[in-house]
Amino acid sequence: MRSAGLVLLLAARRTIAQSGSSILEFVDPLIGTANGGHVFAGATLPFGMAKAVADSVTDGQGGYATKGGKIKGFSHMHDSGTGGSPSLGNFPIFPQSGCPDDTLDSCAFPETLRQEYVYNSTVAASPGYFSVKMVSDIKAEMTVTSHTALYRFTFPNSPVERNATLRPLILADLNDLPLSRSRGAVSVDEETGRIAGNGTFNPSFGIGSYELHFCADFSGADICDTGVFMNNRAGSQPKHLRTTADGINISPEILPAGAWTQFEIPNNDNQILVRVGLSFISVDQACSNAESEIPDYDFEGVREAAVQAWTDTLSPIEIKPGDGVDRKFQKIFWSGVYRAAISPQDYTGENPLWDSDEPYYDSYYCIWDSFRSIHTMITILDPLSQINMMRSLVEIWRQEGWLPDCRMSLCKGFTQGGSNADVILADLFVKMRELSTEHGLDWEDVYEAVWTDAEKEPLDWAVQGRGGLHSWKNLHYVPTDDYDPYGVGPFTRSISRTVEYAYDDFCIAEMAHALGKSSDAQKYSERSGYWMNMFKPDQKSRNFTGFLQPKFLNQTWGYQNPIFCSPLLEFDSCYLNPDGHETYEGSSWLYTFYVPHDMATLITTLGGNTAFVNRLDYFHTSGLLYIGDEQGFLPVYLYHYAGRPGKSAERIHYYVPDQFNTSSNGIPGNDDSGAMGSFVALSMMGTFPNPGQDVYFITPPFFEEVSVTNKLTGKKATIRNVNFDTSYKNIYIQKATMNGEPYTKNWFSHSFFSEGGVLELTLGPKESDWGTRPEDVPPSLSRGHELTGYSIWT
Repeated sequence: MRSAGLVLLLAARRTIAQSGSSILEFVDPLIGTANGGHVFAGATLPFGMAKAVADSVTDGQGGYATKGGKIKGFSHMHDSGTGGSPSLGNFPIFPQSGCPDDTLDSCAFPETLRQEYVYNSTVAASPGYFSVKMVSDIKAEMTVTSHTALYRFTFPNSPVERNATLRPLILADLNDLPLSRSRGAVSVDEETGRIAGNGTFNPSFGIGSYELHFCADFSGADICDTGVFMNNRAGSQPKHLRTTADGINISPEILPAGAWTQFEIPNNDNQILVRVGLSFISVDQACSNAESEIPDYDFEGVREAAVQAWTDTLSPIEIKPGDGVDRKFQKIFWSGVYRAAISPQDYTGENPLWDSDEPYYDSYYCIWDSFRSIHTMITILDPLSQINMMRSLVEIWRQEGWLPDCRMSLCKGFTQGGSNADVILADLFVKMRELSTEHGLDWEDVYEAVWTDAEKEPLDWAVQGRGGLHSWKNLHYVPTDDYDPYGVGPFTRSISRTVEYAYDDFCIAEMAHALGKSSDAQKYSERSGYWMNMFKPDQKSRNFTGFLQPKFLNQTWGYQNPIFCSPLLEFDSCYLNPDGHETYEGSSWLYTFYVPHDMATLITTLGGNTAFVNRLDYFHTSGLLYIGDEQGFLPVYLYHYAGRPGKSAERIHYYVPDQFNTSSNGIPGNDDSGAMGSFVALSMMGTFPNPGQDVYFITPPFFEEVSVTNKLTGKKATIRNVNFDTSYKNIYIQKATMNGEPYTKNWFSHSFFSEGGVLELTLGPKESDWGTRPEDVPPSLSRGHELTGYSIWT
């Protein structure tokens, strides 16, 4: 029988706050690596450039996929959670224990021939580390520094290959994951075995091309032979080659090419280490990066440094789970926080496009997705990194003339909706204007950049800025089949672009007023109401009336079924194709709810609080909402505006765990660079933003207590549940206090995170009147000042 003291000790261990290195045991990078989640499962640093992992043949956009079958190589740069084409995966290496019959051409060189199954039970992933064992009995482990990947291959005592001797061969392939190479060059040093080269590739979701360089060195065995390969043949001479796209061999796939180094029997433990430096500048810089970052091939030392980097990044958040909280909820939470710190990626010092002392970040996949939760999560978790990311966006505008809406691999990515950089810049402005100024962000330049989005139409608005600005300014909406001779882009998405432009202009209005630009503030505030011009009050759908509808240049109405492009009808019909229809990746049902800055007017337009709640209930329960696309996040919390915060709590406690779990397919849809991760993490913390505004909705955390220590101010913010129960029956807030004083608003501002404090929530099993009064709901542009004492101009 256990003693009372032991029982108390065990209880204390269960409820102790998770912080420091203990956090990492709850991070599972394999969540979201199946069923199209495309999560990067490999080794990376927070926001790091080098990202090493095994590349699966099937479903391998993020590199390794849990159900991806065979693997075809180990590559050193990836993007996480992308939804379309594979990205990066350049210069994969591949080890073989020896060549059958000890004949060079019996080794497999093209990826179609060298593919190999893995033992699924051997896959291990943790922050800064990934390993897997192939059926050839080669164990592959990898870790990283900022610009360098370090691999440790352990070979079997006897090669599995037929009649092969243990003379390992490691090749480096000039291809990338999407097979987009147009030019490439590689050389191998016959004395050291160093393989170095470069290639020109296409971005995965944009225009143009980029050049990348690599430098691979080896340790652990003497060099036996070196050479290059082309197609399915290899030779010891020459020691270099070049490839180009000749219009014949590149179809249906890129001509295989690369270099190889073969070794004598490894010196210790049958292990060979491979160090791969990377650079967008030059081969010399790739080699320099590797030599300076990993001078001694110390695998365990590099891994420990990566673990420390992740500990430092995640440790501002602490949770006290509560006695009996299911471990799976802790894994969902911490894995979500972790994924939110994978991208954007810090390429500072690796940008060949211009000389600048400003930070340079890349892999914004895409701001249309990431503005909804990722950048708020980063602002809370690592505010200095968020400031540097925004400085990077502004520097892109200085150099190229436009803020990006999407960007990857130094290239312009496609714009999906509005000019959404406006939103994340405004988000930082209203939350951390003074702190970001102290850390180098020039808000006058920021304003000129967002003003450019609002006032100037670029020639190619498919990749920057906004199209249809002439109609926007004169007709006050983006017409269906717009006449737009001023620029070129997909003439679709008139409904979704209209509501997004309206919100973008609201975000600009916030900045304009605070910067003393009163006429601009008035103009953009008025423009933020233009969404109403596509609202058709008599349009019916599913017993509800009033929806956004197509509208032509002559101001007559068109028709798109309000459930079209929902899971109930033609879900995959609204993309960036020429016939992509008038809403993007969602239905008119979804976009009719999108008035984030003036929900009071929307609720009145839709018939008042009760009618609005009934419509929102139907939207969530009918199958019309797909939470696996980021536009579905905000509707979970819109009940707050109707004075029903308990309904928001109900919804998030349904979606977690119904749509989020700890399996390899534990997220709905793809992760979009951590969007799903940041959504679930913020929600489980008991708050979610209305991004672009200084508003965080309050719902009960999934844990007894959550704390965040601000890395710039040192202040701690704590959200604490009273009457917390692990069966999650007590999910309704009965009353709240902020720093010991009664608190009735169902939202708070970012000052809670920057200045610290304690928000204590007393819970119960039924909805209460807490947060339900008109003065308790979040502010709206049309009447927020009168009802709440809050003004967007504060």
